[in-house]
Amino acid sequence: MPQNVIGVDVSGKWIDAFFAADDHAERIATTRAALDRFALRARGHLVVFEASGGCERSLAEALARAGVDYARVNPRQAREFARATGRLAKTDKVDARVLAGMGRALPLRITPPGDPARSRLADLVARSRLADLVARREALGAMLRAEANRLRRARDGAVRQDISSLIRVLRGRVAKITREIEAQVAADAELARDGRRLQTVPGVGPLVAATLLAFLPELGRLGRRQAAALAGLAPHASDSGLSKGKRRIWGGREEARRALYLGGFGASRFDPRVKAYRASLEDRGKPTKVAIVACSRKLLTILNAMLRDGTDYRSALA
Repeated sequence: MPQNVIGVDVSGKWIDAFFAADDHAERIATTRAALDRFALRARGHLVVFEASGGCERSLAEALARAGVDYARVNPRQAREFARATGRLAKTDKVDARVLAGMGRALPLRITPPGDPARSRLADLVARSRLADLVARREALGAMLRAEANRLRRARDGAVRQDISSLIRVLRGRVAKITREIEAQVAADAELARDGRRLQTVPGVGPLVAATLLAFLPELGRLGRRQAAALAGLAPHASDSGLSKGKRRIWGGREEARRALYLGGFGASRFDPRVKAYRASLEDRGKPTKVAIVACSRKLLTILNAMLRDGTDYRSALA
């Protein structure tokens, strides 16, 4: 296990770093200059930090520029490691120490740095305009579904007219933001190429493709099991003694998992290969949601192979 480990807790304006080798902690501003200086000091170390909704992107870019290995870990995994080691308190400094201990105790997988184009998109998604657009579209979609449900229940004519008016407004806003999301992807030639390639799979539309390019930038550079775990689609055992519990998925990147579930559902309806796979699972008695999750995982394997090999769907191997 590595001995030279730095655990980093990331927040908006600073990072808290714990240097395990000399039991030293310090707080560093998240300006580019300060992070670049930290990255130079971190050479020869493994830096461990949590995926923090995009706040960690500046740190990851600084480490990549300096050629420093880092492991971006799931926050839930880090929290469970803290509990397992008896650290129940949660502060920035404690979290940095926990992450350093995690790097020393566990064989963490080094996170491959994204290529420049994907790094730019992921940065936009996580921290600026595209992130806000995707989140806003999801919020408007939830509002639209809620208003549609209210319209079905409403009986008063004036109330129905008011709800219908709001639904028209919401649909217009959703359409506008969707166009802006697509424009963000189209603005970069490489992302536009990969987005088009992903959409050669029936069931994968522009929004699903953009979400995957943004929140799963490692796609195309992972093994199928690694990709499933990163997207939160890997089933985890729950056995004890002679008892065999149900395998369940958990963890991973929620945005990517949600997009893959939508894509898997669409592919299981419109693509003959995935449709047949879903039918075979349901014929064996698998519940519908379990079958769709399995289709989502199969879709992820297909998409990963497509970007890895630079091929469109019909010539990709599942």
